[in-house]
Amino acid sequence: QVQLVESGGDSVQPGGSLRLSCTASGGTLRFRNIGWFRQASGKEREGISCISRTGDDTSYADSVEGRFTISRDNDKNTVYLQMNTLRVEDTGVYYCATLEAPVTTHRHCHRKFAGAWGQGTQVTVSS
Repeated sequence: QVQLVESGGDSVQPGGSLRLSCTASGGTLRFRNIGWFRQASGKEREGISCISRTGDDTSYADSVEGRFTISRDNDKNTVYLQMNTLRVEDTGVYYCATLEAPVTTHRHCHRKFAGAWGQGTQVTVSS
């Protein structure tokens, strides 16, 4: 099974930006829909943004729409999450996962459709 690896997490001030990366070891992401998920302390893991294998279809949670952008470079076997105008409530562990559902609605960007997970990367937004 493909192993996913996230990177790019850090501590930033409100209003700052980060770019997270999701790569695969031992396999390719090229033919996989991919999702970014966030888990804040004491909360369930929620789907933040998902992208189809071609990159033609994307979806976003309302809380990040207009601030976050998901993209992918299949030649580099990497999916990105550009996060701008970060807020304190964006704090959490961010995971990427393969998605076993079409990216036709954000309702499919849900952990119940996730396959392989990465280990997560911590994002902390505080002043």
